[in-house]
Amino acid sequence: MGGIALLARSAGHRVTGCDTNVYPPMSTQLEEQQIALTEGFDTSQLSFNPDLWVVGNVVARGNPLMEAILDRGDRYLSGPQWLAENILQSKWVLAVSGTHGKTTTSSMLAWILEAAGRNPSFLIGGVPENFGLSARLTPADYFVVEADEYDTAFFDKRSKFVHYRAKTAVLNNIEFDHADIFSDLAAIETQFHHFLRTIPGSGRVIAASGDESIERVIKRGCWTPLETVGPQGDWTCSESDSGFDVCFKGRRHGTVVWDLMGAHNRHNALAAIAAAAHAGVPPGESIEALGRFRNVRRRMELRGTEAGVAVYDDFAHHPTAIETTLGGLRKRIGTGRIMAVLEPRSNTMKLGVMKDRLAGSLAQADKVFCYTHGLGWDAAGALVSLGERAQSFDDLSRLVAAITDEVRAGDQVLVMSNGAFGGIHEKLLAALKAKH
Repeated sequence: MGGIALLARSAGHRVTGCDTNVYPPMSTQLEEQQIALTEGFDTSQLSFNPDLWVVGNVVARGNPLMEAILDRGDRYLSGPQWLAENILQSKWVLAVSGTHGKTTTSSMLAWILEAAGRNPSFLIGGVPENFGLSARLTPADYFVVEADEYDTAFFDKRSKFVHYRAKTAVLNNIEFDHADIFSDLAAIETQFHHFLRTIPGSGRVIAASGDESIERVIKRGCWTPLETVGPQGDWTCSESDSGFDVCFKGRRHGTVVWDLMGAHNRHNALAAIAAAAHAGVPPGESIEALGRFRNVRRRMELRGTEAGVAVYDDFAHHPTAIETTLGGLRKRIGTGRIMAVLEPRSNTMKLGVMKDRLAGSLAQADKVFCYTHGLGWDAAGALVSLGERAQSFDDLSRLVAAITDEVRAGDQVLVMSNGAFGGIHEKLLAALKAKH
């Protein structure tokens, strides 16, 4: 919604907004772009008398402002519908979907198009370091959008991505998530198939090979040319000493040389290269551009180093993402110690749906510190198989103190949360500085 606010202002509208618990990088981005933000939802905000209320999917019935909007009969739309009707209709939309990797792949794709001189517009659920903004609007033809499967609004239970009318669609992966709105994996697959139904025959679908859920979705019907990404796909990669080689149907196009970690990022890069190729960017240009890609804030972002201890911030909150992120860091540092610090904050994690997978996802960490405040299930019990490696804390100050007491020079502290986590990164760095 913050990104949509930026787009609306770029389109010439005066924009204000309200929300609760807004945190960096979105809060700082809105402040830098001089978009006024009101904390909380209150009927006094009716005095703005806007032409249109654009309603985010966190707003539910019972919200005092929304109830007043309904009672007054004001005009309102969802964010995705406003975007589709006011911005996307004249654009070549490149939509990146999937349970994992949407933000990173969207950022890679937008950067490739930028480096190739295509001057793309974009709306991304994070802040790509190459741009410093989560959204922008340009007069050029191309628009990269992070295509989320979460529902659109309280009055529109379709997934957001069905609104976007993409011409190029990436299906990165499909797993069970969002247990607060989806009953099972089959329900999610149905929404992805609805997404496929919107892609024109003149478009292209870029799909992960070997993903059983994606294969089931495609078997239900695909009316668009398909290219696959992955070990058994049309687009493949192989690691080299300096990066990874990129091949399309056996033909090598070059080597991506970068410092990003993990097989998941190589997969994301292949998907971005394939999508850019559909938009006319030769793979060689994409490969060169990715060598200058600077990732996204909160994706293995180094927040600082004190007393020889590195503190990273990562958005991982699903067991698959946690395991993948840890695996990438483990491969980079070898036998060095990893301190995994986790806040199970997403709606799915709060419900405890993934708790049986949590210990396994953290297996590559030397120590695990779990923040349990607000959880409705026993995190310590879920992590019991890790033995003395795992500790749980309901109090943030005690958590910070325990980590500070444990770490030593050379350790890597990996903080994982999809929220602000109470500013734990700054608190840890300050505590380490004070101690040493």
